[in-house]
Amino acid sequence: MQPWIKRSLIGLMGAGIVLGGLSACGERHERHQMGGEYEGRFTQKMIDRVSSELALTDAQRQQLVLLSERVREQRKALVGSTTDPRAAVQSLVAGAKFDRTRAQAIVSEKTQALQAGSPGVVSATADFFDSLDPRQQQKLRDHLQKRHRWFGHG
Repeated sequence: MQPWIKRSLIGLMGAGIVLGGLSACGERHERHQMGGEYEGRFTQKMIDRVSSELALTDAQRQQLVLLSERVREQRKALVGSTTDPRAAVQSLVAGAKFDRTRAQAIVSEKTQALQAGSPGVVSATADFFDSLDPRQQQKLRDHLQKRHRWFGHG
């Protein structure tokens, strides 16, 4: 695989993980109430759509399922153990001064979670990409280049 492709995939996965973690902090109330049910339906829809677009074999689909599991695990690790991430962030500005110590602790916690889970996500991403035939790889590159999304937005 060419170096720019590797960097692009790793960058996309890293950005996706970070954005997923951040969006988890600001989930809409309805999504939060549905919890795992919403997440499961969304994940299944994404897997079905990508499988259809790339015409994945059963083995390739399993690699995609494993990748989605690794990303979900990483996202959960980024959210952490807090039950109300929004309140945790709001507490930083609740006093007369910004709570720099707590903010740095939150950043350190998220950084450690990202560093701990990234090897598994990168490995699952590489395994999935490497399982694709050249035509499928090119189709994936084309979608990434055009910034298309498989799950109906954009």
